Amino acid sequence: MSLLHAMGYDAVTIGNHEYDYGPNVLARNLLAAGYPSAHAETAVLASNTRASAGHPAADQDLFHDTALFELENGLRVGVFGLLGAEAASLTADTGEFTFLDQQETARQMVAELRRQRADIIIALTHAGLAEDRELARSVPGIHVIVGGHCHTALHEPVVEAGTIIVQAGYSSRYLGRLELAYTSMGELRVRNPELDHTYLVPIDAAIAPDPAIALMVAEYQVQLNGLLGEMTGGERNDVMAPLARSEFDLPYRPPLQESPAGDLISDAMRIVAQELTGERVDVAVQANGSIRGNILRGTMPYSQDLISFYDLAGTIGLGYGPDGYGGYPLVSVYLTGEELRRVLEVAVLLQQFRGDDFFLQYSGLRFNYDPTNTLLLTIPFLDQPLPTGRSVTRAELYTGDGPQPVGEAPGYAPLVRGDETLYHLVTDSYIVSFLPMVGEMLPYLNIVPKDADGNAVSQDDLDSLIVRWPDGRELKVWQAVAEYVAMQPAGSDGLPQIPAYYAQTSGRINPVRAFPLIALVYASLLVPVAVVAVILVRRRRRRRRAQAA
Repeated sequence: MSLLHAMGYDAVTIGNHEYDYGPNVLARNLLAAGYPSAHAETAVLASNTRASAGHPAADQDLFHDTALFELENGLRVGVFGLLGAEAASLTADTGEFTFLDQQETARQMVAELRRQRADIIIALTHAGLAEDRELARSVPGIHVIVGGHCHTALHEPVVEAGTIIVQAGYSSRYLGRLELAYTSMGELRVRNPELDHTYLVPIDAAIAPDPAIALMVAEYQVQLNGLLGEMTGGERNDVMAPLARSEFDLPYRPPLQESPAGDLISDAMRIVAQELTGERVDVAVQANGSIRGNILRGTMPYSQDLISFYDLAGTIGLGYGPDGYGGYPLVSVYLTGEELRRVLEVAVLLQQFRGDDFFLQYSGLRFNYDPTNTLLLTIPFLDQPLPTGRSVTRAELYTGDGPQPVGEAPGYAPLVRGDETLYHLVTDSYIVSFLPMVGEMLPYLNIVPKDADGNAVSQDDLDSLIVRWPDGRELKVWQAVAEYVAMQPAGSDGLPQIPAYYAQTSGRINPVRAFPLIALVYASLLVPVAVVAVILVRRRRRRRRAQAA
């Protein structure tokens, strides 16, 4: 927040990743940045967030509902902030905080700002474009929505029900610029076209850094280097140091597909966890929602083809563990072969209902699935989807070591339904916390995390399954990835070289077309009907013959 103050932001809102370390850390950071007094510099608006009683966020007024700014020309601009429904569902740890309905809250905020005689009303949202458009349609009186969450860079505003919606992408790649004119008749007009001003200004090396901001960033980098040394036992102490060299980028897109970045990350989790535990790890799983971007090589003369520690760890550094340090830790669980197949079924189901964030990347197995066979039908009067549990048509476990081979190479064994053999799986603490919920929603797809002896591990004891370094430190996902990259053969300059194996995907997740299962349902219904029809026809013929005789 200190950087936002220095950069001159008037107001900000809270997104789901502000809760990556929990609400207590969020409150502590705001207090350290000078809040609540700092609202006068940069207002923190969280209009539909309610902190639990007794929490510093509530007791010390760390969030505001609205802010009103009076410009030099007398124009009064009212602003409020919202966390969207999907974003709220993706928060890692909100404690006892609650999030009110964003549309109802928006109506109340518009009414409140009108009472404060605001001429223009702006909503700062962390909700995504689809929810922003719905908000504009449902709540009159919002002139502008400045949005986020979905990482969309809108090079032209979207106008929905008269509301102007703008977004500037993510990771400060653009500065959004919206030029407005307000007439005495209360009309708002966008002026960018008449001024020949683009809506998004690229932020790149062509812009010279501000000396004061650059100094602040350098000071934070020193602190980050110290934290890195602390977390790695002194093994690494420079976040910008080159970690490897690559002749190609590793994208994490297109969505809902296996990706080179996903292959590398899941391989790192499986192989490094196996080395650290001394036990074979059969499968590793990571979600696209935890992979924050492409693994990119440098393009500047001083960084050509280099991948820095910061760039690598930044793609997989979400969350925190019980130790309070950044990054989800790896968790080691055992599942039966039948449960592994259920994991695949649930993943196919989730990607259709929850989108790309819930698409899973795998190491140690490969499978075929038919996305059209995910659902058998939807029960109309309950609006309840009925999954088939049979969308996965083929699944195989890799039986070797290292990266799994591509194509019809040896080293794979079928993963069959009903297999009660225990297999070793690693994932992160965030994903494993969801496994018990699957059985609550879909009992026939129940998945029970177990220890190496096959004993069920309760939700309260999942921390006991965290993979640790010999000195007891948690093995974070980002650490596993950095270690795996460092293990690769060195090139001529002594740096590890990313193998060409990761220049493309390796056929682990394969959508196919199979016989539609819904056809079996229809067949099972039609056959009895046809049998009854044949019986009735035969009876009618017999009656006619009897009458004719």
